[in-house]
Amino acid sequence: MAADTSRSSSGYGGVTEPCTVILFGASGDLAKRKVIPALYDLAIHNALGPRYALIGFARTPMTDESFRSTAGDAAKSISEVGPIDPKQWDEFAANMSYCAGDYGNPEAYAQLARCLSEVESSKNLGGNRLFYLSTPPEVYPDIVEQLGRAGLARSQSPNSWVRIIIEKPFGRDLASAKELNRIVLNVFDEKQVYRIDHYLGKDTVQNLLVLRFGNGIFEPLWNRNYVDHVQITAAETLGVERRGGFYESTGALRDMIQSHVLQLTSLVAVEPPASFDANAVRNEKLKVLQSIRPFNLGMVAQDVVRGQYGPGKIADKPVPGYRQEPGVNPASRTETFVAAKLLIDNWRWAGVPFYLRTGKRLAKRTTEIMIQFRCAPHIVFREREVEPNRLILNIQPDEGISVSFGAKRPGTEMSIGNVTMNFSYREGFGGVTRSAYATLLNDCVRGDATLFDRGDSVEAAWSLIDPILDVWSAAKTATVPQYPSGSWGPRESDILLERDDRKWYNP
Repeated sequence: MAADTSRSSSGYGGVTEPCTVILFGASGDLAKRKVIPALYDLAIHNALGPRYALIGFARTPMTDESFRSTAGDAAKSISEVGPIDPKQWDEFAANMSYCAGDYGNPEAYAQLARCLSEVESSKNLGGNRLFYLSTPPEVYPDIVEQLGRAGLARSQSPNSWVRIIIEKPFGRDLASAKELNRIVLNVFDEKQVYRIDHYLGKDTVQNLLVLRFGNGIFEPLWNRNYVDHVQITAAETLGVERRGGFYESTGALRDMIQSHVLQLTSLVAVEPPASFDANAVRNEKLKVLQSIRPFNLGMVAQDVVRGQYGPGKIADKPVPGYRQEPGVNPASRTETFVAAKLLIDNWRWAGVPFYLRTGKRLAKRTTEIMIQFRCAPHIVFREREVEPNRLILNIQPDEGISVSFGAKRPGTEMSIGNVTMNFSYREGFGGVTRSAYATLLNDCVRGDATLFDRGDSVEAAWSLIDPILDVWSAAKTATVPQYPSGSWGPRESDILLERDDRKWYNP
């Protein structure tokens, strides 16, 4: 079935097919904060089909009415999609129902199958089903295998579809990712599987492809002849909050670098696809990951920095260090900051370093890509300092693009200053609010997998990360550098770039 790639004025693609969304983990935080508000946003923009149903599934006992009530309370207080209209919410909530059960219990899936049959029959939904796994990763295998045993993983007719969205993290190392892929692909076909990374639903991320391949002025410069280096930063001011126990077993390398940051890297470095469809785009992204120079022991020691936030101030308020957070080992060596230098060994990017960093409790919440161009041969201005040209893509919180260049300051002196041209999505296209989750859910119900990860790409990313994890695991006595909350990370991160006569761009 061909994907409908058209977009309405709301930013969503048109959908004509009815569908049922089955949300596993429906009582959890992610479901209430992100997924259900996104589905509501799709519904009120007529982008969830002319008829639809949402069935929540979780271990928590609830009635249909209590499910609607708790989801509504959460959506109205913490939704990303703007104010919730009570009347529109009531219309949406009328399509919600709930099924309680244990994720590993076959009888619970038999009950789910009966519930699905009743809902689809009463609403004439035609058998199109989207399963969404918003649960702890350790129960993914149980859910997938039980769906297969219950006969729910296959479409009921040639004219209907069944798809499954799986949240990150997809595995915690290469071996577990391969095993999870094996389990999933034993039940579902790859074309049914949508591995979600919400970063890829952001407009600026998608605009990377438009910026490069839709404009004649950028693509000719997008290579080693003109680009000096690339920096990708994903910084948070928040700490681990109440997720200390989870973070202790994860860390910034697994949580951010393996997924979000490498996804951004592959989009920056990707070759022009033969066409803008899911397979062509994802094939080119995979080639980038496979071209990144693998890490060995020496490279990890030289080119990868980890850190852990200590006490400090955020917005002039004192905050505790990571080891003082609830659920964290007082002697923890878990990293909350990672900086790394990558080299991509292909014709386009040979010799151009990609510097990646991510961290919690940093000076500013921002996700951005900074492309610094080579300096012009300043024969005329050799005695005057001229800053290099930069192209900056701001992904969050203020989506937009800026370009910096040198210009003469007013006056009689030949003084050169750096000026910036800014494009803001909000100013350029109005104040339409659209969450990344809503964008990706809309793509999924339309069958467009372009912005979702494929199994081979997940494994390629873990192949890059595994050697770093192995080195850190073996270095049991190595200290993890501390950095004060509210800073830009440990001093070792600055040294990483200073060795190459470069420095971080801190917005």
